[in-house]
Amino acid sequence: MNALVSVEKKLPAPVAGVVEGRQFLTFTLGGEMFAIEILNIKEIIEYGSLTTVPMMPEFVRGVINLRGRVVPVIDLSVRFGRKATETTKRTCNVIIEVQAEGETVDIGIVVDAVSEVLEIPTAEIEPAPSFGAKIRADFISGMGKVNGEFVIILGLNKVLSVEEMAMLAGVGTGEASAG
Repeated sequence: MNALVSVEKKLPAPVAGVVEGRQFLTFTLGGEMFAIEILNIKEIIEYGSLTTVPMMPEFVRGVINLRGRVVPVIDLSVRFGRKATETTKRTCNVIIEVQAEGETVDIGIVVDAVSEVLEIPTAEIEPAPSFGAKIRADFISGMGKVNGEFVIILGLNKVLSVEEMAMLAGVGTGEASAG
């Protein structure tokens, strides 16, 4: 009976660990490892043909038809101020749901390769550095420690800010209604 009681006492600990840890999809981009929380990911699809859209910022690679819906595809490398992602056999689009003006919007991001889904304990996530990263500090929500290495955890609300990207594209609400 004591053995049964001790097993019951041990059960809540792993459950608490799951609550404290967060799951992330890791991927590479320009040789660096990044992570995004899996709660925002809708699906991962093979990189395919895109329809380019004129007069868009360079980081907007184009749009894809995802089961009858138009989904914009963002080249994260260009969004980070780097050269465009070169497509290979491992290049894929990660379809992410973001909130914009009270609506859920699907946006695709081009990544070099998807790595794996990892659980990173909250204790292993450090705050974003104020300097030293090769991307904007507000794009980073934290630095996860995985096997002694740092993984850059992206803050999707900033990286994929629909409002900021629309402003950069010159299609903000004021300009769109004026035309």
